[in-house]
Amino acid sequence: MKTVKVLTRSALAVALVGAVMSFGANAQSTSGAISGSADAGSTIVIESTTGLSRTVVVDANGRYNVGSLPVGSYTVKQVKDGATVGTRNITVAVSSTTDASFDATTLAAIEVVGSRMQPIDVTQVDSRMVITAEQLAKLPIARSADAIAQLAPGVIQGSSDFVNASNGQRLSSFGGASISENAYYINGMNVTDPLKGFGGIELPYGSIEQQEVLTGGYGAAYGRTTGGVISQIGKRGTNEWKFGGQLQWTPEWGKGAPRNTYYSDALPGDVGSKDLYQYREDNVGWSTVQSAYVGGPIIQDKLYVFASVEGARSEDSLVGTKSSSSQISERTFKDPKWYAKVDWNITNDHVMELTAASTEHKFSANNYQYDYGTFRRGDYLGNATATDTKALMWIGKYTGYLTDNLTVSAQYGEQTTDLKSNPDNKYSNLIPVGGSANQNPALNGGVPITNANKLAQLSDPKHQTFGANYRLDVTYHLGDHAITAGIDNQRTEDRNDSTIMAPDAGFYWLYGRKANPMTDISEGEVDAPGKYPGGEGGYFVSKYIQETLASVKVTQRAQYIEDNWQVNDRWLVKLGLRNDQFINYNPEGQAYIKQTKPQWAPRLGFAWDVNGDGTFKVYGNAGRYYLALPTSLAARGAAGSIYTNEYYTYTGIDANGNPTGLTPIDTINGPGVPYSANREYGQSPDPKTVTAKNLKAQSQDEFIVGFDKVFNESWNYGAKLTYRKLNNAIDDTCYIEKFEEVAAAQGIDTTGLRGCYFFNPGDTAVFNLPDGKGGYSELTLTNADLGYPAVKRTYMALDAYIEHPFDGKLWGRVTYTFAHSRGNTEGQVKSDIGQGDISATQDWDYPYLMEYGSGRLPNDRTHQLKAMGMWQINPEWSVSSTLQIMSGTPNSCQGAYGPDETYPAYAGNYYHWCGGKPAKMGDAGETPWIKNLNLNAEYRPSFADGKLAFSVDVLNVFNEQKATRLDPDYSPGTYRQVLSWQAPRSVRLGVTYDF
Repeated sequence: MKTVKVLTRSALAVALVGAVMSFGANAQSTSGAISGSADAGSTIVIESTTGLSRTVVVDANGRYNVGSLPVGSYTVKQVKDGATVGTRNITVAVSSTTDASFDATTLAAIEVVGSRMQPIDVTQVDSRMVITAEQLAKLPIARSADAIAQLAPGVIQGSSDFVNASNGQRLSSFGGASISENAYYINGMNVTDPLKGFGGIELPYGSIEQQEVLTGGYGAAYGRTTGGVISQIGKRGTNEWKFGGQLQWTPEWGKGAPRNTYYSDALPGDVGSKDLYQYREDNVGWSTVQSAYVGGPIIQDKLYVFASVEGARSEDSLVGTKSSSSQISERTFKDPKWYAKVDWNITNDHVMELTAASTEHKFSANNYQYDYGTFRRGDYLGNATATDTKALMWIGKYTGYLTDNLTVSAQYGEQTTDLKSNPDNKYSNLIPVGGSANQNPALNGGVPITNANKLAQLSDPKHQTFGANYRLDVTYHLGDHAITAGIDNQRTEDRNDSTIMAPDAGFYWLYGRKANPMTDISEGEVDAPGKYPGGEGGYFVSKYIQETLASVKVTQRAQYIEDNWQVNDRWLVKLGLRNDQFINYNPEGQAYIKQTKPQWAPRLGFAWDVNGDGTFKVYGNAGRYYLALPTSLAARGAAGSIYTNEYYTYTGIDANGNPTGLTPIDTINGPGVPYSANREYGQSPDPKTVTAKNLKAQSQDEFIVGFDKVFNESWNYGAKLTYRKLNNAIDDTCYIEKFEEVAAAQGIDTTGLRGCYFFNPGDTAVFNLPDGKGGYSELTLTNADLGYPAVKRTYMALDAYIEHPFDGKLWGRVTYTFAHSRGNTEGQVKSDIGQGDISATQDWDYPYLMEYGSGRLPNDRTHQLKAMGMWQINPEWSVSSTLQIMSGTPNSCQGAYGPDETYPAYAGNYYHWCGGKPAKMGDAGETPWIKNLNLNAEYRPSFADGKLAFSVDVLNVFNEQKATRLDPDYSPGTYRQVLSWQAPRSVRLGVTYDF
């Protein structure tokens, strides 16, 4: 037999060709598939580097398909009449089908050894990006799951106000959705933060085998996200023992000095842009990362282990804002991680996997006085509140290939996160001061007066979150149909989530100001400050108290069925149906939200292999997706919380920022008596009265259509259109005056009214009110009664790309996204003012707050250009880069309400009016365009046989430092003041050894 050698690619080449930007089978899966054409009746033998072997017979149509294969490298052989007549070496990517076809007309004479260029995956109907370990080792990006995800089209960095509690890193917005609407997975287990949905547990960076970023269109097997999905697949041991390590150092001398922040001069008469607000040039530091791994066979072809550790440490300085008691914090962050995985091939038909991983994010700091006159550090003041967030997850998974047509997968896992804080409460005798910028300048000399105590609240050291995830999936191949059905259940808990006031006084001072001194602080409930001594300029202060106590849980269950129907050689149709159920419990274990009626989520997708050879695919999908509410909702909404103010005017301010010459301001409860706008006085609400009886879960419909096409041997290109529409949102309304008005008209007793209620904005709501006799009266409020606009959030995008698959030398991809995100709700959070109260934002509290509240949403970036690539110059040298060029995000202007500039809801600039004129959401211009270029160079000396590597990364090469968020508060000195900046340039040096 004549043997013809086909060009053999390196492992990197295979990974890049077969996995990069692969847009598959199931989201959050840990497996992929292999399919292809071959001589009918011949045998296909598939063998992995982890000892797994599968054997199938090619059907009468000359096709074969093997699914539920762990990701990694495989050898695929065609055997005919007992002889191997063809061999392919391929890489299986997560949720993708890799083609391994054999030419039936020539196999008798040719043995093929090596790897093939991967054609377009015509089995995928969704939108995803898969990044491999080889790419992550090359690309110059930040070391976090969200930083990887932001390489995908339509994914942008979220507000600096929201970070992942597990590592302190910035989160992502997918397709215009808020940062809390995403799902995070490790090896198939949902590890999303149970408390607020702010990120999730992540693997050590060097232990990621593949990261799947799903931006839309996934099948019925998965749900609970109206944003996107970040799924990490960890490395596993193989039949060859391997170990290695890496050191990375980001020195202080390689970092650009951050830009200073100045008071804004956006309004006439402002203090001017030359007045310093925060000195940031000293806010620099260094960081290091050390990591090591080992993996290999405990029993050849049977039992494998992989383990890794990572230790990250950074130290920097943070200068506080300019005030009478300015401070500088010398901060230390420690982020240890570990990961371990055991794979047991019990037989070729039965496989067990056990995964465990842990992350920890520790913060500590020493506080010193800071002299803004000399820009020098002063005397030691004490320690900042030290925090320690430690997360641990584990998962056990069984996969059984019971027959050639029947596969069963079952998994169970748990995660716990300890949220500890250790405050240095040495100044508890001092009362903290908030809102110091609102102090009467005639009493503080024009410089806000505060004191050394910055600690307002103490948290329970036993605070912990918990999650349990269990699912069962069964797949059966019946002719042209692959039918999958299963359950997807989850339970999350928030344990010992309590806060109390830290100062000995039991409160802290909160300063405020009314532009019109004769306007009520809270209309009809808190009097105007101008009526009292010292309040003539609209200045007032309050004793502020906020305390919570809760241990609560949420259960989420789902059932699904899906049919992957190969209609013919060119058409694939995916039909799915999912049913989700959500129940939220209060601290007494009683359900206060029960959404157990069928919540049907249909999914439909198709893929058309236009030419029949994998070179041109047209695809599309449509689906509905539901989102459950996290545990944090209960802390104030369904538990006995306290949230009160005692209002006063004042005639002086002492050296510690305490107001003097106090005069109580009258409230509906009486002068000097605690007042709660939301009626939170510590009482536990009746669970039947917390939400609207007809509350519907948040849901979103999505439609995608696109194509992928091979242009020639060197280039592929494609494009897709995406449309997302939010159907329902959940938030709270505090419009109790309207409740009382409508209830009176309906003859309903309002004695048991609470301060705020959860409902679906824009819909008719039905509430239970206690009737005083042990029963309830039903209060129905139409949307016309409440006066709210219909809830709206739409996202429309055109994504286009061109890529150069890796050819042994060069790989690259460029994407452009043109997008619009419009509506009157961002989602569960409110980025423009940094409000992270999940589904309890201020927006829907009163209709006054929603007037002119529709427009461009905070996560709208109209133009997004992203590029990444790598050039293997020779066996020793390679360079790579990433580039992001994006238009700015919209700014809003928020001031007092109406032409007369009143405050009918809350005493603050929260209304879509500015200077007495309407100001629509997002209509106040936008932040500057962002241009961010990162570069990497790597050297692998030949004398070390490619095992040793030296690297240098330069992030933000041109040291672009543009404003990324501006203050919408229409007040002198603050309107359009910069609230967050683009990170300055940094240099990262590394050395790696793999044996």
